[in-house]
Amino acid sequence: MKTQNTTTMQALIAPEANASFTLTEVERPVAAEGQVLVSIKASGVSVLDNKIRTGKGGHAKQPLPAILGMDFAGVVEAVGAGVTRFKVGDEVYGLAGGIGGLQGTYAEYSAFDADLLAVKPSTLSMRQSASMPLNFITAWEGLVDRAKVQAGQKVLVHGGAGGVGHLAVQIAKAYGADVYATGSTAQQQYIESIGATFIDYREKTVEQYVNEYTNGEGFDIVYDTLGGATLDASFAAARFYTGHVVSCLGWGEHKLAPLSFRGATYSGVFTLMPMITGKGRKHHGEIMEEVTKLAEAGKLIPLVDERAFTLATANEAHEILENGKANGKLVIDVAE
Repeated sequence: MKTQNTTTMQALIAPEANASFTLTEVERPVAAEGQVLVSIKASGVSVLDNKIRTGKGGHAKQPLPAILGMDFAGVVEAVGAGVTRFKVGDEVYGLAGGIGGLQGTYAEYSAFDADLLAVKPSTLSMRQSASMPLNFITAWEGLVDRAKVQAGQKVLVHGGAGGVGHLAVQIAKAYGADVYATGSTAQQQYIESIGATFIDYREKTVEQYVNEYTNGEGFDIVYDTLGGATLDASFAAARFYTGHVVSCLGWGEHKLAPLSFRGATYSGVFTLMPMITGKGRKHHGEIMEEVTKLAEAGKLIPLVDERAFTLATANEAHEILENGKANGKLVIDVAE
């Protein structure tokens, strides 16, 4: 429940690496020029949030102590000078805090850069909307911005039931692509339900499924959402000459020879850059507007873990995430 004091708010503080969150009363922010003040209703819980909390997310440049949380959905409470896209009462969402020194979304209120936000889908709940921004932007930047996905292409998504993967499958389908997705046997039904041809990565080698589904030519686009050996497998699955591999976890050391010998290309995705550097933030808001269009057209349904958490029980959500026991995106219900 919201605090009644108009100058303070409840927020979760990550005090130091590997420490539990503490629920604390802090000063409520105000909307500066170019910002909107949002009453946060729901906040997504991401793997990166947990990495920052445990001191393993240095690339996010979020020093502790800090209020974490990147994804949110909520209602505009006030608009700062120069903001014309939103008004008080608008339901909005976005990837807007929790890294680069920005206040996160594990709080009752936050003042966000308006360029990062969009009006949330009318067809989705606050929980559903809060689950998507980070993962959707990551999927969109890879498939649309980098690989230029088109109708009729064969697209392979590694980790088709994962946070980025299940949205990448739905984006590719919306663009008219023929989509394939790797996963475990337990994920087969879900992957097929969102329109992809299931590939059991434990049962079939790269060569086998490339031969089976592309006559040995390779996939037009391969999206690696897992990194490591999966990125190497992606290089071997790309189409000769015109194939394009995208990875949101291409941080290791890899031999490019398999990709080069196919004449294919590669792109990396680093979704956090606009928030850390301040450059390109407007495009993130534009991508979020595309989420709204797809969702309202019935072409996008996020996978959300049904368990409910509040700011007071957020530590439990992080424990579930750390133990790999989430079934979809975990979401904190900040307010009713």
